[in-house]
Amino acid sequence: MLDLGITAFTLGFLALGLRRPFLWVLGYLYIDILTPQKISWFLLASLPISLIAFILAFGGWLVLDNKQDMRFTLRQFLIVLLLGYCAVTTTIADFPVEAALKWDWVWKALLFAIFLPLTLRTRLRFEAVVTVIVLTVGAIVISGGIKTAVGGGGYGELQTFVSNNTGIYEGSILSTVAIAIIPLIWWTARFTTLFPRGPLVTLFSVALTFAALLIPVGTQARTGLLCIGLLAVLSLRSVKRRFLYLGMAGLIAVAAVPFLPKSFTERMSTIENHKSDQSASTRVAVWMWTLDYVKDHPFGGGFDAYRSNKLLIPTVVAEGSGNNVTLKTTLHVDQSRAYHSAYFEMLGEQGYAGLLLWAWIQLLGTWQMERLSRRWKGRTGPHEAWVAPLATALQLSQLVYFLGAVFVGIAYQPVMFMIIGLQCGLWSYCRRIDAPAPQPIRLGASQLRIGPA
Repeated sequence: MLDLGITAFTLGFLALGLRRPFLWVLGYLYIDILTPQKISWFLLASLPISLIAFILAFGGWLVLDNKQDMRFTLRQFLIVLLLGYCAVTTTIADFPVEAALKWDWVWKALLFAIFLPLTLRTRLRFEAVVTVIVLTVGAIVISGGIKTAVGGGGYGELQTFVSNNTGIYEGSILSTVAIAIIPLIWWTARFTTLFPRGPLVTLFSVALTFAALLIPVGTQARTGLLCIGLLAVLSLRSVKRRFLYLGMAGLIAVAAVPFLPKSFTERMSTIENHKSDQSASTRVAVWMWTLDYVKDHPFGGGFDAYRSNKLLIPTVVAEGSGNNVTLKTTLHVDQSRAYHSAYFEMLGEQGYAGLLLWAWIQLLGTWQMERLSRRWKGRTGPHEAWVAPLATALQLSQLVYFLGAVFVGIAYQPVMFMIIGLQCGLWSYCRRIDAPAPQPIRLGASQLRIGPA
């Protein structure tokens, strides 16, 4: 039944694009985030539905959309450079077969981030893109939140729509993305004109935020807990009653502790001492290996270069109880362990140049959103009041991503590159509509004379 429903919805979504081609852009967003072809076991599973949606979105824009006032930003140019750089390293990768498999989805994520800003010409389109991202991620989040609330979940065990633990459905990635979209949830609730705002919208936003906060509990991902803490601190900047906010946040945190599963609190306690946790010790060992690797491979080893690593990992284990506790260090050998960090992922795969280019793209977005937020903050007109809050929401989402990326290999995560595309589009849109009007040329009487006096 789920297969039939999601197939009908996906194909119906794409069919609507025949009337409004921009819906193909939204359809690609939906397909690339939810990956319904992985949920389906019949028709969608047999079709390259993501590629079809991508071709429709680009073709519809190229043939039918208005290109007036189209601008290409610096960040889009930088993403073009990153795309080309990754293409080159893929051809000389240490593991060409595995690199080609990763390249198969990375190029679409980067190219769509370049393409998306070109389609964002109106406020309505910004609203539509943000709403589709929020609701599509929200569908996964709601499924995981419900299962967590009824007692499901566990590290590597929380299943939503698919059983495989890859892409956005991987626990730590889903936890990061779930917390990152919370600012966009509330921007949509406050400023959307796609549907009437009111108590029902507010109630849904509260419920979706609660479900997003439950995802780190259900996945038992320590990354998610850190992202929650960062978002709580960053939100102090925009809330009006800060002391009330701090008090309520502290009260909710204390009240939630007795209801948290024991396995969750035990796993979160390993944040304090990574040496006692094999998973955390492995990450540190991989990071050290990557630093050594790029000394001999300054341009990286291409996608999945981590497969060549061989690690000797020390783990400290406490034995005994009370005053008779002894610390015992054990060593175990591991190999082909993933980077577990977007920063080391970029460094190992694309080298120093790739990491600097990627970091430039990311940090430039944070700076641009800060400029937009300050420049448009005091504007209260009906067609202007939405800009500064959107810039702030996109900035908060990206800052949460920065923290999650420390512990998760999400350098090319499609949802985050969609947010980058939104940032590029908003920057271009604001520069276009805020450009000073051309001043009429005033000619003096002496300049109007034709011929000799």
